[in-house]
Amino acid sequence: MLRGQQTWVFENRPVIISSATVVGPDEGEGPLSSEFDTIHSDNTMGQPSWEKAESKMLEDAAAMAIQKAKLNNEDVQFYVGGDLMNQIISNSFAARTLAIPYIGVFGACSTSMESLALASMIVNAKGAHHVLAGTCSHNCTAEKQFRYPTEYGSQKPPTAQYTVTGAGAAVVASHGEGPVVTSATIGKVIDMGIKDPFNMGAAMAPAAVDTIQAHLKDRQIQPHYYDLIVTGDLAKVGYSIAQELFVQNDIPMNQTQYYDCGLMVYDIEKQNVQAGGSGCGCSAVVTYAHILNRIKKGELRRVLIVATGALLSPLSFQQGESIPCIAHAVSIESGVNA
Repeated sequence: MLRGQQTWVFENRPVIISSATVVGPDEGEGPLSSEFDTIHSDNTMGQPSWEKAESKMLEDAAAMAIQKAKLNNEDVQFYVGGDLMNQIISNSFAARTLAIPYIGVFGACSTSMESLALASMIVNAKGAHHVLAGTCSHNCTAEKQFRYPTEYGSQKPPTAQYTVTGAGAAVVASHGEGPVVTSATIGKVIDMGIKDPFNMGAAMAPAAVDTIQAHLKDRQIQPHYYDLIVTGDLAKVGYSIAQELFVQNDIPMNQTQYYDCGLMVYDIEKQNVQAGGSGCGCSAVVTYAHILNRIKKGELRRVLIVATGALLSPLSFQQGESIPCIAHAVSIESGVNA
């Protein structure tokens, strides 16, 4: 299964038999609104706290994904998930409700592909028939934990990103119909010394480029192998830096389409989202709604999704530490695995 230094190739071709997404009002006003399963009209979602709202989003997305797969919770052997909150409480509390054996992971905003990669590895190794992968984020919980409470109304620089309020979940199975997961490249921690938490795109871009380069080398392919390569949440600033780094590292990304989920989930010209989207929910809702839909429609055959994460904490920032970053890549292709 290991190919090269960092990549797993899944010869048994785990299949994504279902997925579901739940988002907040800002995401519901973005260009992908018609593809989300549930759009909430306000960020409280009927809950007494932002944190409870985030966990509820994930519970609902997981329940929908399982229902779409025509399964019961008892049919799912494992749930792999994580989020941005301290001790990944959004996922842990949702897992309490789901009552599915739980593997909690943390990769910051890269968690969407980290969880999908691990779920696919378990299924590929015949460790399970069905594994649920999921993640979530909420704008108000992330603001409160990492920056300032939403009620404070602090101003943000143009380099800042807007945490997506959303949850995405997918059921990965050993057999069934749907897009197949063909490989995953696990990233290395890259730290370029950036300390500004309002410039996450610049901090994460080098990690994204490093993982893409490793993926292409390990699989001995060129970018044109994919119809689309998409990073997780570099947004406007990081996306531009990544393009410069591709040129510096002689990665011919002009062979394919390259875009970023943080630029896809919002209309950054019309919505007040600074440089674009970020958060665990960013790449999750774009992938599990828009990208999978395009694969199913036959518009895309092969896609590489590279979710990026900034591995800082409020404590590390307060102590003046720089921001270590990581990116995990998962390749998804059209096909039937029956």
